[in-house]
Amino acid sequence: MLRQLAPIAALLLGSAFLLFAGGINGLVLPVRGSAEGFSALSLGLLGTGWSIGYVSGCIMAPRLVANVGHIRAFGAMAALASVSLLGSAIMVDAVAWIILRGLCGFCFAGAAMIVESWLSDQSSASNRGRVFGIYTMVNLGASTAGQMMLTLGDPNGFVLFALGAMFYALALVPTALSSSSSPAPLISVRLDLKALWRNSPVAVFAVFWVGVSNSSFGTLAAVYGERLGLTLTTIALFTSIPILAGALAQIPVGILSDKMDRRRVLVGIAVLALAADIGFLVLAPQTQGMNLLLAAILGGSIFALYPVIVAHANDHAAPGTSIQISGGLLLTYGIGGVVGPLIAGALMGAVGPLALYTVTAGSHVLIIGYTLWRIARRDPVKEADKGDFQASTGARISTPQTAVLAQEETAP
Repeated sequence: MLRQLAPIAALLLGSAFLLFAGGINGLVLPVRGSAEGFSALSLGLLGTGWSIGYVSGCIMAPRLVANVGHIRAFGAMAALASVSLLGSAIMVDAVAWIILRGLCGFCFAGAAMIVESWLSDQSSASNRGRVFGIYTMVNLGASTAGQMMLTLGDPNGFVLFALGAMFYALALVPTALSSSSSPAPLISVRLDLKALWRNSPVAVFAVFWVGVSNSSFGTLAAVYGERLGLTLTTIALFTSIPILAGALAQIPVGILSDKMDRRRVLVGIAVLALAADIGFLVLAPQTQGMNLLLAAILGGSIFALYPVIVAHANDHAAPGTSIQISGGLLLTYGIGGVVGPLIAGALMGAVGPLALYTVTAGSHVLIIGYTLWRIARRDPVKEADKGDFQASTGARISTPQTAVLAQEETAP
């Protein structure tokens, strides 16, 4: 295993720095913005800006890399991400932050695509599955560690912004010094909704509403915690525990979805998510323990929805089209990510912090209702025609290259 890791150690280190900085960036902005008196709508627009930038990066990065090369493009992405975070520290203004967050989303997508393309090129069919697993663990660990840094600093000061910017800059060092050959060109994807819908209406419908729900929670969970008066440590845990719970939940979810109709698994997970949504709305929890428990249940369900949807869509995909299907679903998720935080932020500003869970609950009700209707109208995929479930870190930090890196391990 050590021999296999040696050629990709620099890439994994660069990715860890990138995700660590992203963890700081994604949490310090809503907490600081809320303390500065930014409206919930403005803070929701941070998520909208991120999603617009991220989807744009997934579409435009292949052309940029083709023009200037992987190393130069990655360096530019990391540098601009650092600038976006430092700019946010200097210009404490809602409009400026939304624009800078969009720039960061663009850079993050491009940088992640380059790292994943490089990892795919440096791995082989015999070890790609293990490489993807290690890459996933590195990303989850680094992102969680970055979020937990909020407990060690003051979001009202400059240090956390500077620390995040430093790690964005450090992310380019391992790849800049790597002696590995330049990888193959990045995958270029385009959104073909008609083709996606013909392939699997459930996947398109569900992935859009998962984008609405997950991006709303991912962007505004910290704002909910701050408005509720939770401590910084609790807020950091409140945003980190759901991601870790979602990662752990994919093991039993993957086993179930490989053994039965994935649409039924999708409904079951959405019902569990809806139960957590209702728990927040009905109980209106004020204590740390109850908030963390409901957040773990919600995260364990919502962050396991996306890989089930992708697996279901790929079960219906024609041979050789799985990458296009996965990329198209990612972009559809991104469109939902543009809409969700905008709606949730507006409702939280008008009604209060619990309004966040009306958006997530509404999304899950729609997923459950439509999926049940489709189950009644279309037979499940035959067991012999089903592919294998592939765990995912979540669409928010996935790119079209992720689908290549996550390809099933096969014998040499």
